[in-house]
Amino acid sequence: MVLKRFGVMSCAKVAGTLYGVMGILFGGTFALVSTLGLALGQGDSSQAPAWFGPLFGVGAIVLFPLLYGIMGFIGGLITAALYNLLAGFVGGIEVELQ
Repeated sequence: MVLKRFGVMSCAKVAGTLYGVMGILFGGTFALVSTLGLALGQGDSSQAPAWFGPLFGVGAIVLFPLLYGIMGFIGGLITAALYNLLAGFVGGIEVELQ
């Protein structure tokens, strides 16, 4: 059995969702580290307003999943389209299913 084509939009949706979930994990981790840094007093308060640190940490929980999801969608779209193009030249990937 030879895999000759991928559904470009289905690959893009799966990649976008997968990267969105990764963005939730990375954003949560980033927010936790940011909050711990503030709690331990590691932030330089003379350079930024007091509200900037917590907003930056909480903002990561929102921004990371959005950015990761969008970039994953675009990356999945491009990768599947390139695979489909190249599989036409080289014959695709051989898959053995049982």
